[in-house]
Amino acid sequence: MIRLIRPYITFDEVEADFRQMFVDGMFTRGQHVEGFRKEIAAYCGVPHAHLATSATTALSICLKLLGIGPGDEVVVSDFSFPATANVVEDLGARPVFADVSLDSYNMLPAALEARISERTKAVIFVDAFGNPTGLHDILAICRERGIPLIEDAACAIGSSERGIMVGSIADMTCFSFHPRKLLTTGEGGAITLCRDDWSAWFDVKLNHGASGMLGYGLEFVEQGYNYRLSEPQAIMGRVQLRKLDAIVAERNEIRQAYIDRLVGAGFIAQVRGADVVHNVQSLVFRVPSGVDRDALISRLREKGVETTIGTYSLSGTTYYRQRYDDVQSNAVRLQQETLTVPCYAAVAVDTVCTAILAGIAG
Repeated sequence: MIRLIRPYITFDEVEADFRQMFVDGMFTRGQHVEGFRKEIAAYCGVPHAHLATSATTALSICLKLLGIGPGDEVVVSDFSFPATANVVEDLGARPVFADVSLDSYNMLPAALEARISERTKAVIFVDAFGNPTGLHDILAICRERGIPLIEDAACAIGSSERGIMVGSIADMTCFSFHPRKLLTTGEGGAITLCRDDWSAWFDVKLNHGASGMLGYGLEFVEQGYNYRLSEPQAIMGRVQLRKLDAIVAERNEIRQAYIDRLVGAGFIAQVRGADVVHNVQSLVFRVPSGVDRDALISRLREKGVETTIGTYSLSGTTYYRQRYDDVQSNAVRLQQETLTVPCYAAVAVDTVCTAILAGIAG
């Protein structure tokens, strides 16, 4: 089976640090957790980074910092994994779906403008498959309206727009380190930001509400959460962060090799802006007109090639469709037409493309 993705890490790269961790007995809040946190901040070009258990918990606590709750609305990109909307719903607020571009798959500025109301308390922009195209345009609208912008950059570490790294553009940026991401710690996530007061709030809230020591115990000054990344995860993350730029460059070469084979057959590559560096977290194409995407996935599986859909129209999922009846047409179309293909070091691009072209031929 040609797998969809393989991690960019081996046991040999972490063995020495893992052995030392067992000697020290520090499995949480050790030197690697603090080191990873500082290195993410430096990589993104911001003063603050906080580690979390996932991008989902990162998004959730960002909304809590903003005081999002019942009666509030948060405008979200409609083409994403359901977690983007679920964190809003969980707080009793309403996710308001903004449709996306059929080219970049990202939130349309006009769609955002149309969905903002007096109840809008935040916007969540999603970098579809790590592509930040249009992020600055959305930021400009939010700045003009005085609305905080949270970036769901679950897929986008290593990407940039206008020469500025993802992680330093939005008011708060949330990353994922899930196994399908370029940088994986198994599970895990991070938040990056510039504001000192918000960072101090996260320091307390992410650590059970403790602000420091009181005598021989912790001083709990807030209600808080255990959203902490562990030491083994941080060791894995630090190894991959050091080689992330090389990984991004390699994946762009693989992307071009697929484009050279597939575009002539009617496949449409995800568009990114001329001023964008895209990490190609997932390599996604729209299938040719008239091709049954789901049947193609099945044929490829039979040939030993793992592929999958792009992602979901949030407004078109059963839950949100029944709850709000607010389905966005472009996002639904992309859910039906997009195909994610294998992309990692040493993937047999010619073999995959040959199978794809045979699959659309029937």
